[in-house]
Amino acid sequence: MRVMSVLFLAALAFAQSGPATKPDSAPSASANTASELTIPAGTKVPVALKHAVSSKGTHEGDGVYAETTFPVVANGRVLIPAGTYVQGRISHIQRGGRIKGRAEVLMHFTTLIYPSGYTVLLPGAVENAPGVDKTSVKDGEGTIRSDSQKGEKIGTVASTAGTGAVVGGLSNGGKGALIGAGVGGAVGTAIAMLTRGNDVKLDAGTTLEIVIQREVSLDASRVPTTTRAYSSQQ
Repeated sequence: MRVMSVLFLAALAFAQSGPATKPDSAPSASANTASELTIPAGTKVPVALKHAVSSKGTHEGDGVYAETTFPVVANGRVLIPAGTYVQGRISHIQRGGRIKGRAEVLMHFTTLIYPSGYTVLLPGAVENAPGVDKTSVKDGEGTIRSDSQKGEKIGTVASTAGTGAVVGGLSNGGKGALIGAGVGGAVGTAIAMLTRGNDVKLDAGTTLEIVIQREVSLDASRVPTTTRAYSSQQ
């Protein structure tokens, strides 16, 4: 009887002590991943300018302000809602030359501002400028350059020469027509040389497509899940 009592007490003591309790495990990698979002490099973002920009009236260092016009979504999750503000800066401005050199505007976008005030730094450049007439994007940096006016200037010279020929012909016969054409051509050339090339003009509301040049990390808890950034304010 005594032996059984001893065995019973020993078993009871072992059961109460039991194996050591394991500490809580660290948060899983999936939990950390769920709190982060990533805008992949190469993501294209359509925006509309909030104010005008031009090679004539804008200067290097001036701010650029725009707003996204369509949501950016990846894997079923909104990354950038429509209506998110985008801020940037003018990096280079060049007016069109009188003899050569086309007008250019180079801007870089640097910041996303969500409606909550959440601000994200980003490297963004103009990829395409479908809303800007008579221009093209000439390089990987996103420089918007005016189209060549070579044909227009040749037309100015030819038109002025033709007018001079008509006037000369009326005043002094065939010989006068030749002289008039020469004088008119010289005047036309002078006009073409003294006239600046077209400026690059981007009015308020102009649509641009920008590209995110490097991967950008986001805090998922601060990014709206709706496709429009200001839907809750309407």
